[in-house]
Amino acid sequence: MARARTGDGTGRSGLRRGRRPLLAAVAVDSLGTGLYLPLSMLYFLRVTDLDLVTIGVLTSVSTALTLPLPLVVGKLADRFGPRLVVAAGQALQGTGFLLYLLVSGTGSLVAAMLVTTAGLRVYWSSVFTLIADLADAESADATGTDAAGPAGAAGADAKDHWFARAGMIREAGAGGGALLAGAVLAVDSTRVYDGLILASGLAFLAAALVVALAVPALPHTAPPAEGRSGYGALLRDRPYLALIAISTIFATCSTFLSLSLPVYVIQGLSGPDWAPGPLLALNTLLLATCTAAVTRFVRRRCTRARAMAWAGGLWALWCAASASAVLLPPLALVPFLAAAVVCYTLAEMVYGPASNALAADAAPPGSRGTYLAAFQYSYAGANVLAPTLFGVLFTHNRLLPWLAVGLLAVLGAALMLLLAPRLPREHGPRQRVAAAVPVPVPPQDKSLRRSPRP
Repeated sequence: MARARTGDGTGRSGLRRGRRPLLAAVAVDSLGTGLYLPLSMLYFLRVTDLDLVTIGVLTSVSTALTLPLPLVVGKLADRFGPRLVVAAGQALQGTGFLLYLLVSGTGSLVAAMLVTTAGLRVYWSSVFTLIADLADAESADATGTDAAGPAGAAGADAKDHWFARAGMIREAGAGGGALLAGAVLAVDSTRVYDGLILASGLAFLAAALVVALAVPALPHTAPPAEGRSGYGALLRDRPYLALIAISTIFATCSTFLSLSLPVYVIQGLSGPDWAPGPLLALNTLLLATCTAAVTRFVRRRCTRARAMAWAGGLWALWCAASASAVLLPPLALVPFLAAAVVCYTLAEMVYGPASNALAADAAPPGSRGTYLAAFQYSYAGANVLAPTLFGVLFTHNRLLPWLAVGLLAVLGAALMLLLAPRLPREHGPRQRVAAAVPVPVPPQDKSLRRSPRP
């Protein structure tokens, strides 16, 4: 029997080829993200007469003005498919970086920031929908099912692995961008800044072109013409709203390492000034190299909801270890904190792919773009909450942030286990094994049946 192909005639090899340009686009975007804030702040200081406080306020205002964009982007992804929306987000970012070269005052700075930040928001509000659609299409092609519908148990793990690979590339790109920005800051040359900004803008535009032309067009389930869909359906979907709320708790845990570690090590523990850099680098290195392997291990043993709960437990353990570091002698401090960072990183590797895959599969087929765009607000909410939470608590007592975040992690894990039965059913490990290896059942011959016993 010939293997079924996806609706646009793209076979499995075509989908694998389509994976490469998408992952390349993720790498370019992550590299630009690593460059974005450190490079833009210093560059604007050099080319304008504005001070650092004014530039910071304008950056925050530009970011806040783009917060409603996911509401529009999700509907566009549902209506037209996510591929061209992702390409548009990268094109906007590329245009924004090129506008940096024209900045001379407040108006041009705000314009460049708005375009760049809008592109960033459009991209991250649609790329997860594109990843989920490609994963479904690859699973459907592998199992011979309809690419526009659910891929079935045999392809249940593909989405997790796609998100894991994208996460690894995202971490590697962001780390590379931060290192590159650091090197540029050391050179401190306007000409070097201009060259890097120009290269970044052109790279984003090239990535947009690659996504538009090389990523295959997939069958897309449009929202129904009648009935409630989009945000109307989302606002009535209480389990999904609860998933977003719980994910905001977990995202707060996930953003806490880079925010808290430098201040806690240096001021809270009187540790060496050099320690935070290698500890954060260890986190990035593990995320960039081990996420796929950890995802594969976890996915074979538990459901996504349970994996998210396990991540909450690991974050709680990390908080307990970080708080107990105050009892250690100076020589044991850095090795102990390195072990704690590994625990934190393991939680991130477990949580990230599982949460994105669960959010994608829990969304109705015709509203996936809308639902996943709304799901991104869990990270936006965490980015708003975490700095205030850490700053207020740390000023009162150095251990209070760890107590608060540890309790949040435990609460998130408990709520996730309570919510799991209300979410769409996913295949457990045993079901996946059974589905992946179907046992043929031959037709029975009536003449071979035994007569019933008296």
